Amino acid sequence: MTEVPPKKRNACVIVLGDIGRSPRMQYHAQSLLEENYHVDVIGYLETRPLEALTQHPCCRIHELTAVPVTNLTPKLRLLFKAFWQTLSLLIALISIGRPSFLLVQNPPGIPTLIVCYLYCAVTRTKLAIDWHNYTYTVLALGMSNGEQGLLIRIVRRLERYFGSKAHTHFCVTRAMQEDLQQNWGIGPVKVLYDRPPTQFHPIDLPQKHDLFLKLAKDYPQFQAKDIKQSEVLESTALTQKLLNGNVQYKPLRQAVLVSSTSWTQDEDFGILLKALQAYEDTAQAEPLVYPSLLCIITGKGPQKEHYIAEIDKLEWQKVSVITPWLEIEDYPTVLASADLGVCLHWSTSGLDLPMKVVDMFGSGLPVCAYDFKCLHELVKHGENGFVFRDHIQLAEQLRIWFEHFPKNPSILETRAGFQRNLQEFQELRWRESWRNIAAPVLEAFL
Repeated sequence: MTEVPPKKRNACVIVLGDIGRSPRMQYHAQSLLEENYHVDVIGYLETRPLEALTQHPCCRIHELTAVPVTNLTPKLRLLFKAFWQTLSLLIALISIGRPSFLLVQNPPGIPTLIVCYLYCAVTRTKLAIDWHNYTYTVLALGMSNGEQGLLIRIVRRLERYFGSKAHTHFCVTRAMQEDLQQNWGIGPVKVLYDRPPTQFHPIDLPQKHDLFLKLAKDYPQFQAKDIKQSEVLESTALTQKLLNGNVQYKPLRQAVLVSSTSWTQDEDFGILLKALQAYEDTAQAEPLVYPSLLCIITGKGPQKEHYIAEIDKLEWQKVSVITPWLEIEDYPTVLASADLGVCLHWSTSGLDLPMKVVDMFGSGLPVCAYDFKCLHELVKHGENGFVFRDHIQLAEQLRIWFEHFPKNPSILETRAGFQRNLQEFQELRWRESWRNIAAPVLEAFL
């Protein structure tokens, strides 16, 4: 009997953005590698990708050439960018061996979906789209009402037409699934929720202490200010390690608030600043009731320098803000070491969910999240976190959460309930979810 040769397991993951800041597509690539695929990843390399990709012998990363800076008008700049990205993406696709399928992130859909559809049509390759949001809604965010009209209509039609040509679709929420199938005529669409990978998990106090020691080297807010006692081996602003090796929180430690932001227009950082100002005023008025608050803000983006300048002007006594640049391996530890998370993301389409909240939940961190259309698919108000609509509501949530911190019986009871729900959320990780939902669909392409 003639042996049937094994099916070639070649896949190509495409991100027309920074690979290192596209966690979901990196997780796709990592899951494919774990299923014994040879994976080509195409995208920009502004931030270091996961070591699971860069160190894997069956993964090849193809860096796209950055779009040159020009002095063109905004509309001409968009056209030039589309032309440049079309050319560089085509060159990258031609340079790889023909995969069984392309797995493409959308947005950005222009020119990604057009180029990938044409490539697949010529090479008879299957096309899978992972819908994170809609290109036309993201594009509209950065344009005035007068500029939007015709261009946005064209982008929406192109996105809808070429999006419908894919062989299969994944998306991030049930609300988006319903919209794609009912209003766009695209389907079938599988909902593949973001789930935390294993590196996002709760940690013990000694691990938090080690993180604070590391951060204290660069940030004085973590350095111990009190006189070290004889039974203490080493200490930070929040923790101390005794001579017997035990680690404990300091009795009157500051609270830690963390927020991860892309510093873009779809996250109104001004809401957090106003809420922190309100907390500062409250804590100044009642210093025995409310602790000092250390706010850690991670991420990078176009509006970061503007808001850092605003923060530097503030003369707060009870609130301090740092914007550290974290190593990839430190980010999950920072989340797991905080007392509360804040998410300012709102969706341009109202149909996607913030992955940063998924990471926080995976780390066991309750969240205050800005409310929008489908947030209830992830954040359940009063069950695993809180939702807010403005800085007034956020300020009130901060005031309640940190009142008589960290020994308020009412808050300890609420937090225990949150932790039970977060533990249930943590039981299903990205790997298992991907294997159940995405793997069978992509396997059919072989």
